[in-house]
Amino acid sequence: MSDMRTNSHAGNKALVGITMLVTMLLFVMARSAHAQDIIDFPGAPPKPLASLKTAKVPEPANLGDYIADRTAAIALGKALFWDMQAGSDGVQACASCHFHAGADDRAQNTVNPGSDGAFSLRRPNGTLNANDFPTHLLANPNDRNSTVLADTNDIVGSAGVFDSIFIDVTPGVALDRVAYQPDPTFNVNGIDTRRVTGRNTPSNINAAFNFRNFWDGRAQNDFNGVSPFGARDTAAYVMKANANNDVVKVQVLIPDSSLASQSVGPALSQVEMSANGRTFQKMSRKMGKKMKDMTILANQLVAPDDSVLGKMSNYPKQGLQSTYGKMIQAAFQPQWWKANVMITVDANGEPVVSNTPPSKLATNQYSLMEFNFSLFWGLAIQMYESTLISDNSRFDQFMDGNSAAMNAQEVFGMQLFQTKGRCANCHGGPEFTNAATANVKGQRLEPMTMANFGFAVYDNGFYNIGVRPTTEDRGNGGTDPFGNSLSESRLSQAGKFIDPNIGFALSPRQKVVADGAFKVPGLRNVELTGPYYHNGGMSTLRQVIDFYNRGGDFHEYNANDLAPDIETIGLTEDEKDALVAFLKALTDERVRYNAAPFDHPQLFVPNGHVGDELSVVDNGQGLNIAGDNLREIPMSGAQGYGSASPIRNFLEPPN
Repeated sequence: MSDMRTNSHAGNKALVGITMLVTMLLFVMARSAHAQDIIDFPGAPPKPLASLKTAKVPEPANLGDYIADRTAAIALGKALFWDMQAGSDGVQACASCHFHAGADDRAQNTVNPGSDGAFSLRRPNGTLNANDFPTHLLANPNDRNSTVLADTNDIVGSAGVFDSIFIDVTPGVALDRVAYQPDPTFNVNGIDTRRVTGRNTPSNINAAFNFRNFWDGRAQNDFNGVSPFGARDTAAYVMKANANNDVVKVQVLIPDSSLASQSVGPALSQVEMSANGRTFQKMSRKMGKKMKDMTILANQLVAPDDSVLGKMSNYPKQGLQSTYGKMIQAAFQPQWWKANVMITVDANGEPVVSNTPPSKLATNQYSLMEFNFSLFWGLAIQMYESTLISDNSRFDQFMDGNSAAMNAQEVFGMQLFQTKGRCANCHGGPEFTNAATANVKGQRLEPMTMANFGFAVYDNGFYNIGVRPTTEDRGNGGTDPFGNSLSESRLSQAGKFIDPNIGFALSPRQKVVADGAFKVPGLRNVELTGPYYHNGGMSTLRQVIDFYNRGGDFHEYNANDLAPDIETIGLTEDEKDALVAFLKALTDERVRYNAAPFDHPQLFVPNGHVGDELSVVDNGQGLNIAGDNLREIPMSGAQGYGSASPIRNFLEPPN
């Protein structure tokens, strides 16, 4: 979930008159075999910038069918998000990659070798520095055709878990039973290091506004209670108690819940948080079995004035005065957790319900609460993340009527952002992203005149902007685990999706742009969320502005898929400075100082390993894995860290 990492500038949406007539004619010609289906299909105009206070956080209309107590659900979600016990290794939490303005500022052991599988930027456990950026370095930053001084397809991602195979859980014990195995990629001299994600970590702050989540959009808007894939995953189900202790299998689809869909992904990723084999359906059972009776945040301090968890804090001792089982009971409707039954799963994946459970369940026998744990996990974390709304930046204050909140340079930058820079064509509205629910619901698919003047249809809010060659990472053009395209435009061509706003499926002959397209992130707090783009290839906002000024890095290579606003702009140095100044005015000071609602428990994140990229020290347990350097992220209460301890951007040294 980020920053300006895919600041794609969506196509000339303001085109009118003759240009629109020409594009519509091309569209009709492409669909000549389906002429009877043609209706008016214009592009949407750019959304005006506004204070985020004017935007409504999306929420499921049927939330009350699941949530009994909103306050309790938010507390449960915050605890789950920050708890290191959730990972298979007892270390990795969701927050392990989202602790710094909702993103990740670690510089050691954060390189993935990219599509060619070969490290060239830094090897495992190497430490990045300012000279490593941008990863596509030009002799003249204003000229994309100038001499390339350095280039790599390596990705700056986030450190996750060691390569291991899941065996089982021990109820109440944080560390899963796993078998470590040699990692052919992430190792130093044969000693395994933590794996690194293949994309840069986007910020989860304000991610509640996104219609879909993840860079490629695979986290669907509708949550099925189990996996990220919504209705695409036809095998997903949960269990529900009806009258008379009757527990039945049900399939659910909860709308406006892409954050819930997103949250269950990392918990099962064999790179991010999980040993290999803790599958989507198994997560519901095994994580519930492991965590239900745990002391929450047992190894982490929680501030007594934490804005959500403070009343339950054990401070000065670690943890909360509760268990996950008790918090689930307080937060969720009883039909999802209350039943005196035992559920097992047969060889075909079907649930078998027994109304006479033994007094103690084995690890393959589940209570209703344990079985439905992924439902609680997803919705509770979504409830928590929906409170992470940074709507009080100086820009917001300016738009709310305080003309002194922004200086003249910042106001000039805002004007450039909406005019010469063309930034607002993709980063529109109060959310600063066309991928926002308020924008996408009005038009899921959108036509665009491409950079090569061809006509195409794309998923609204997903653009190819030439950060890397299209062939390196297909992004929205990739596929889900069921063989379907992540692109709704391509699904429409296959007859599997119809945008309700246009009412017909696309012709198979219609050009669709999806390959190399990534979700447009919102830009709030972008000052603090480097490195930028889906590949983490730039470390400063000035490098980002230079990228757009020269019309991208792989403009010609990606021409068939490139968004049309990716062209040479011709900014002066003063104009670049003004744009950077404006982007910094989007920082909410509560985020900078970890103040409520952005306060949090203590966290220890793996920050590389003992040693360097030439040698590492074994952890001493005979497992052939490197010992961790753990970096403490101190707890913060509602008032935050205070003016003496602001968070800083990637690679920025302290004062």
